[in-house]
Amino acid sequence: MNKILAAWITVYDNFETRWIKFQKSRIISNTVIIFFFLGIVVSLASHYNMISFKVGKFFAIELAFSVLLLSEIFDLVFILTHSVADSVGKQFEIVSLILLRNSFKELGHLPDSINWDLQALIDLLPLIADAFGAVIIFLITVLFYRSQRHVQITSNDVEKNKFFIQKKLIASLLLIIFLSLTVFMFIEFLLKGHIINIFNSYYTALIFSDILILIISLRYSNLYIHLFRYSSFALATVIIRISLSAPKYFNVLLSIAAGLFVLLVSNIYNTLNNTIVKLNDPT
Repeated sequence: MNKILAAWITVYDNFETRWIKFQKSRIISNTVIIFFFLGIVVSLASHYNMISFKVGKFFAIELAFSVLLLSEIFDLVFILTHSVADSVGKQFEIVSLILLRNSFKELGHLPDSINWDLQALIDLLPLIADAFGAVIIFLITVLFYRSQRHVQITSNDVEKNKFFIQKKLIASLLLIIFLSLTVFMFIEFLLKGHIINIFNSYYTALIFSDILILIISLRYSNLYIHLFRYSSFALATVIIRISLSAPKYFNVLLSIAAGLFVLLVSNIYNTLNNTIVKLNDPT
């Protein structure tokens, strides 16, 4: 059993090493560019009825953003093993990019010739809401990263290593799920010419992984502030997941609410943790 576990972890570590090298190269950028031009070709073919399905005018941008989001999702898996808090920050990075992508999708729904009246303003509201929502999430994410004070919940290096391995096992299962969903998305794109929304499924899987990490963390610390912090991060993921399937405007409000929630929790946690450290300091 230990040999199987060691082999599994080795495969995961090799995959992470390759991914880091992959990120440092220009492959991701080149891939996004390729899909961007592929989207332009598909849009033109759709416009001139050369293919059986229809896509919007800004389909190329939507496709490029989707590929970029996929790379961010895979990055999230590996961040999870090193820091749960940083993985939460990465989730909000992804949400901000999703909102930007939604803005471009809304732009594609607008007619070529706009009559600038009250109805035109109403039609533009979803686009504006997603765009400004993305900016607010961007600000919240930066403030969240700045507020992080990484505190080790394990009491020694042996426990730390065990917790690290357990998080790697969870992350590797997430990686398998994400890879499967990504392959399914590309098959649907090749067969039907549209991009299915698989980010809801991604975040559903993240909810269960966050809860599982919360349960495992209880082995190493049952201190109330640690328990509350991990639970809050899991709840934020739930709110984000709801926002992804929420109607217009509500998706933005829920995303911002989740961001403000984790930002507030992080700052309160820092204050309480500093107080506990001072109380336990014999000097």
